[in-house]
This record gives sequence, C-alpha cells and structure tokens, in this order.
Amino acid sequence: MKQKKPTLERIDTGFESSILVKQHTEFLNTNTPFWHFHPEMELVYVNKGKGKRHIGNHLSYFNNSQLLLLGPNLPHNGFTDRLTTNGSETLVQFKEDFLGEGFFEIPEMKKVKDMFERSKKGIIFGINTKEKLGKKIEKLAEKEGFKQIIVLLEILNTLSKTEDYTLLNANGYAFEAEPQDSAKIDSIYKYINENFKEHISLDEIADIANMTVPAFCRYFKKVTGKTFTKLVNEYRVVHATKLLTESQSSITDIAFECGFNNFSHFNKLFKEVTGKSASKYRNEVKKIIQ
Repeated sequence: MKQKKPTLERIDTGFESSILVKQHTEFLNTNTPFWHFHPEMELVYVNKGKGKRHIGNHLSYFNNSQLLLLGPNLPHNGFTDRLTTNGSETLVQFKEDFLGEGFFEIPEMKKVKDMFERSKKGIIFGINTKEKLGKKIEKLAEKEGFKQIIVLLEILNTLSKTEDYTLLNANGYAFEAEPQDSAKIDSIYKYINENFKEHISLDEIADIANMTVPAFCRYFKKVTGKTFTKLVNEYRVVHATKLLTESQSSITDIAFECGFNNFSHFNKLFKEVTGKSASKYRNEVKKIIQ
C-alpha cells in the first residue's frame, strides 16, 4: 500500500505578521477533515455550526457554537458534519513564542503562560466565556499589525483568568505527534469515520494501516492510548449523541443506526462515555433547547 504523505500542516502567517487569522462564513463539504498537527497554537471560535470534535484522545459532538484553545503539536481532526451556512468560524493561529522567547516569562504573563501549558491537553471554554469574547475574536480578522496583537493579548488575558473551561484530555495525552504517525492515523481515522456504522474487523483495519493484526493492535494502543474497539465504540456513541439531539427516532433505532447490534450493550457504553443514560441525555438536551 502506498503510504500517504505526512500531514504536518505548515502554516504561513505572512511576511509582515506573526499571527494568522482565518475566517470562514460557510461550512462546505469540500473542506475534507484530516488528522493533523502543527507547532502553532490554535484558537477556534465557531458561532454557529455542528460537528465532531476529535482532539487528542477526546471525541465529542458539538451543536451550535464552541470556543477552543489547542496547544502546539496537539493532533486533531478537522471538524466534520458542518451542515449550516448561517454561521462562521474564526481560526487564530500563532506560535507560543510569537512575541519573543522571554515575553510570556514575565510575571504579568504568568496566567497566560499557565494557560498555554493547559492547552497542550486541549481547552474548551464555557457559554459565558464564548458570549463574552466571541465578537472580539471575530473582529480580529479586521485588525492589522500592532492593533491585532494588542486585541489578541486582551483575549488571551481574559481566557487565562476564567475558570469557565474544561480540559478535553484531562487524563493526560501521551501521543507525541510524528509526521509518519500522523499520516497513518489519518488513514485509520478516515476509514473509521466512513465505516463505523458497520462491523470493522481487525483484519480489515490492519490491512488499511498496512500492518499485521498484532502489530496494528500494539501500534494503535501506543499512539492513541485506547484499543481499536474502544475508539470505534466511542465514534458510535458520539454519533448517537448527534442523533439524540437532532432526530425524533427512538433510542433503540438510534442504537442500531449507530452500529450497535445489542441495545443493552449500547446503553452500557453510552453511560461509560457520557456519564449518563441515553434517555437522560436526550431529556437534558431538550431542556437546553427549550
């Protein structure tokens, strides 16, 4: 099997800038997600959209909006399932030392420096912080030069002071991204994403990775910290949270649609991954929507 090129994403901030701000007003299916990493930090604000978060070992589904800070070299999959054209996404990418090696070492920057350290596990901020900073992050695209740096520092300062956040890989994330790992894992995740509703045998996925089954199992556990079966089941549960939110189908039908052929097994795994039963999850979502 021909090996894919490494998916280290190279980010060019331009000749006269140390920050790259990208804004997308439409989420198009042509933006194919892929497993990648880059040495730049990434601040992501989506003001309206739907998709799958796959950051490090974390998997979840988001509906409506999100504000994330991803640390350098933290592998992540491009967000998928973007079904809306009414929202926009703002990406702000910058090196951890974009203001010089010693800048964030000064006492006044200690909280920001600590936040940068936390971001290596991936940070998701809560509703209050999203509402407070969303517009300001979007307006970064209109700023240039010195003004853009000042506004970004104000945003980072506010984020560093809030306790309104959750670490996405709270139990640690050991995977040190290497280009060859990134390419191999990208092909594996792409296959899972396209086929998780069906049974995927170890022979099948090991063949995709161009490895023997024992070698694949060792490799996958080492790179992701999970067994292949566990990760596929998490994909199925994440898809179930999407259907519980958006469809009127019965929970039993949703379980089978997500690739589970045993309803009690689905219930057990759903509770393991989300911390609550599928019926409780759906009821809580309905209350939030109302």
